[in-house]
Amino acid sequence: MPKLVDSHVHLDDDAFADDREAVIGRARDAGVEAMIVPAVDAASWPRIKTMCAQHPGLFAAFGLHPMFLPRHVPEHVDALPAWLEDGSAVAVGEIGLDFHVAGLDHDRQRHYFASQLQLARERKLPAIVHARGALEEVILTLRRTGDLRGVVHSFSGSEQQARHLWDMGFCIGIGGPVTYERAQRLRRIVARMPLEFLLLESDAPDQPDAAHRGQRNEPARITEVLRSIAMLRDESEAVIAAATTANTRRLFDLERRSDQHSRHVP
Repeated sequence: MPKLVDSHVHLDDDAFADDREAVIGRARDAGVEAMIVPAVDAASWPRIKTMCAQHPGLFAAFGLHPMFLPRHVPEHVDALPAWLEDGSAVAVGEIGLDFHVAGLDHDRQRHYFASQLQLARERKLPAIVHARGALEEVILTLRRTGDLRGVVHSFSGSEQQARHLWDMGFCIGIGGPVTYERAQRLRRIVARMPLEFLLLESDAPDQPDAAHRGQRNEPARITEVLRSIAMLRDESEAVIAAATTANTRRLFDLERRSDQHSRHVP
């Protein structure tokens, strides 16, 4: 069984309230040995930190998601550095821009995004970036900030935009959407892209694969994403699994983080 890493899963979501331990167990049984759990607002930081401390192989990221803009206040950005300083966070995220959802003030989003990118840069942490309906501006902002690394998760842009991200050293996260035959542009990009920039993600409980459309997603199902990518690239699942797992571990420095976790857990 190949060893996998889910680079983006919202395990703290209420959708998992009744069976979170079982979901984690199914992921382990499917070969998912590590999972990155990004926050969406300041209220989620404590519960994610606690959950990750209790489960080896779960790793926290703290940030302010653009879709939850009404929940954010400037004091949350002021508080974020303290949450990044104790070493429990492997990234700043989920952060970014969302111009798809109506009613989310674009300038406020830009302010929070820029502020959090600066924190990622100062602390040399990767950024987990959301970019829906705003990918071109996200790329320009990343380039303008400079000296950053990270992943644009749930990538849905053009091949040219993907190349701009790779040129900056950014990875792209690929999940359930690649399993849908109608996602032709995304499937072409994944088939030809440099493997060193590819990460697997579930984005659970959202974005299920084609075989589970309309259902709650969970991290065990990144095996379906792996299968689709291997087919599109005409490569073995073992090759894709090994590369994407190595990519994710390298980006988030998981070997060192795992050692830290083992020293702090009784």
